[in-house]
Amino acid sequence: MEPNKILQADILDIVFEGRNKEYGAYELRKTYNRRLWTALICMVGIFVLSFIGYLLAANLESSDDSKAVVVQEVQLEEIKQEQEEPPPPPPPAPPPPPQVEIAKFTPPKIVKDEEVKEEEKPPEVEKLEEVKIGAINQEGIKDEGIVAPPIDDGKGVVEAPKRDETDYDQTFTKVEIESSYPGGAAAWQRYLIKTLRYPQEAQDNEIQGAVVVQFIVDKAGMVSDVEAISGPQELRDEAVRVIKKSGKWTPAVQNGRQVKSYKKQPIVFRLETQ
Repeated sequence: MEPNKILQADILDIVFEGRNKEYGAYELRKTYNRRLWTALICMVGIFVLSFIGYLLAANLESSDDSKAVVVQEVQLEEIKQEQEEPPPPPPPAPPPPPQVEIAKFTPPKIVKDEEVKEEEKPPEVEKLEEVKIGAINQEGIKDEGIVAPPIDDGKGVVEAPKRDETDYDQTFTKVEIESSYPGGAAAWQRYLIKTLRYPQEAQDNEIQGAVVVQFIVDKAGMVSDVEAISGPQELRDEAVRVIKKSGKWTPAVQNGRQVKSYKKQPIVFRLETQ
């Protein structure tokens, strides 16, 4: 390079004097500052766009929070059973057997004739052949093979226990103690709050109400045959899912035994506007 051009020349031109400037290194160093500013401007633009998107998302989320899902537990009213006809009256008791004449047995005792009381005199031998011997005197018919009833001692008659013919392998629709969620109502409420998800379609259309789910709880507490029998159609699938994920239940009890039974559980979906 000529000496008079060195002061006006660029440092890169001096460095690359006499070298191949089209190799690439010269062009990269020549445009370094421009590329640096371009990258900085792009980064700032991306940051600004991200910040604006965050603000928009926060505003949308705050508007969605105006609808809160409220889980409420209700109890189904007991279905009134049709009144059964009263059983027929028991048959009349059979008539008591006829009383048999009984003669009181008096142990023999040697005393003077004038000391013998009238009621203590032994019966005549001829009468003893037609009557029964006992501890009391009783009027009645002659003994002709009739078995006299035992004397009531005040203890009553003990009946044999009736045979229990209940089929405990059936699925009961009515039991003495219904199946329940372990831990009671408080545990069931906690489970609903943790598991229940309000369907988005129902929220958008402001659909709410109670869904009654019927299912079977077997002797081991396992749940099966889960189906929604009433309630808004948009909420039924979620109610069925919650019951299927509920795990083991406490089985129903009938006559002191755990049995397989039907269970109807209501689940309430309600939207509360803040």
